[in-house]
Amino acid sequence: MKDQFCLRSIPDDLWEWIENQAHDHRQNINSVIISMLESRRRGEGSVLTPFPDRPVIGPSTSGTLPFTFIDLFAGIGGFRLGLQKIGGRCVFTSEWDRFSSKTYEAWFGDRPVGDINEVDSKSIPAHDVLAAGFPCQPFSIAGVSKKRSLGQADGFDCEKQGNLFFKICEIVKACRPPVVMLENVKNLKSHDKRRTWPVIEKSLTDLGYTVFHQIIDAADYVPQHRERIFIVCFDRDVFGDCPDFRFPETPEGPRPTFGSILEPAPPEKYILTDRLWDYLQRYAEKHRAKGNGFGFGLANPDGVSRTLSARYYKDGSEILIVRGKRKNPRRLTIVEAARLMGYGELVKTRDDVPVSDTQAYRQFGNSVVPLVVTAVGRQILEVMKTRIDDEKGFTLLKQNPRSKRRRKALRTS
Repeated sequence: MKDQFCLRSIPDDLWEWIENQAHDHRQNINSVIISMLESRRRGEGSVLTPFPDRPVIGPSTSGTLPFTFIDLFAGIGGFRLGLQKIGGRCVFTSEWDRFSSKTYEAWFGDRPVGDINEVDSKSIPAHDVLAAGFPCQPFSIAGVSKKRSLGQADGFDCEKQGNLFFKICEIVKACRPPVVMLENVKNLKSHDKRRTWPVIEKSLTDLGYTVFHQIIDAADYVPQHRERIFIVCFDRDVFGDCPDFRFPETPEGPRPTFGSILEPAPPEKYILTDRLWDYLQRYAEKHRAKGNGFGFGLANPDGVSRTLSARYYKDGSEILIVRGKRKNPRRLTIVEAARLMGYGELVKTRDDVPVSDTQAYRQFGNSVVPLVVTAVGRQILEVMKTRIDDEKGFTLLKQNPRSKRRRKALRTS
């Protein structure tokens, strides 16, 4: 069987129709083209029409592009929610935590596959974009501090979580997605005296990808200071050595304010007890006396909050809400936490989150912000669209001879 076939100079309207057929009938472009050719070969009709038993679907939404993606270390679906908004269709999901999987299934209707280490990389469906927020605890400032205080290994030496990046590399090698999109904590670049990042960058470059990275503060999209590194990689065999990719510019207009996500009548159970509030004040005063910055954070309704972390369920100290003079502050409600992370469209009431408060805080604290994913994803689509406009049909049945040689070399290396 021939493993490549390149069509060029396809009229714009025909290419858009082929894309829509692929997207709306849940097929990749290869399958659409092959189906048309098979149908014509059998003499079924005088024109090439895939899926003759189904209606023709109209043009896709402006500003989007039909594409497929896989969602690794999916959590509660931040990547999925963000990429679906720009035309993406998820074809595979993996998440090992059973509580996160429960939330993911409730929101998206798919039950994620469990431990990715138990998945044969070659069995993963073909996809255009590999999206992964690989575990950040081995690299985050808080995670590293905790592990070292307990005498545990961090970074790549963390046996349970630190080596999962190399599972991503294994999947990339097996599946060759045109685009890889990763997210992690800001500290990834400075971890282990800046020795961790060069390993990650070189690993992706050696796999044949051009690597872009940038730290983005989600405060331009949600009222929360949340800096994360986004890593976007383009297969050089598909996009060339210098794809014209740029991370999104800062959105125009004022930033969203913390007060905009607050509920008007939150349940009283979120108010701090006298004992907890007294402890947090004494703890903060002790560290102020030592010249440290540790302590609780009272969020300004007209500004942005501190970063919501996975430990928020313990005392809520990093984001507390003032209730008035001589009144104890309160924690975020679950609905407010969802809004703060950009999940407001999915969480209208507390019942929309099918897990306990403890698990919900952990899930939101570990999540990527979907609105940032969408913003970065749109910039990725601009590169994909440019390539399609420049050279129609460039990946109808898979890249080019150079790519074939590289895939063979990768399989034998």
